[in-house]
Amino acid sequence: MKKEDKPKVGVGVIILDKEGKVLIGKRKGSHAPYYSIPGGSLDFSETFEGCARREVKEEANLSIKDPQVIAVTNNLETSRKEGVHYISVILLAKGFSGDLKIMETDKCEQWLWADPNNLPRPHFDASARAIKSYLAGKFYIKLE
Repeated sequence: MKKEDKPKVGVGVIILDKEGKVLIGKRKGSHAPYYSIPGGSLDFSETFEGCARREVKEEANLSIKDPQVIAVTNNLETSRKEGVHYISVILLAKGFSGDLKIMETDKCEQWLWADPNNLPRPHFDASARAIKSYLAGKFYIKLE
């Protein structure tokens, strides 16, 4: 990695159903076999909320209602494994509409609703950290 490389900004979205379960995707392709919440990279001049809405629509065909910023994660695991350092802004969406569907078949194998206290494994570090922050009611959890 070059010294002038800068972290990128990602957005992760915790979507809850009526039973309090979290929407989780099973990744395929370069990030297989990890599970993760939906999300992606923030585009230039895009709001966090706009990015969350766009990514969830592009990935899962859902329209989320009133996403709220709830946490920030510093994803050093991806910098160690892939040479890409992401800072992720995590949003919570408690309402949604639409028919859940795999929209990016090259990136996602399956969508499922999971108990946030019993996530499927292996779980992508940034996603697990986001859900841990949500469950603890903390905006940021220091890396250990």
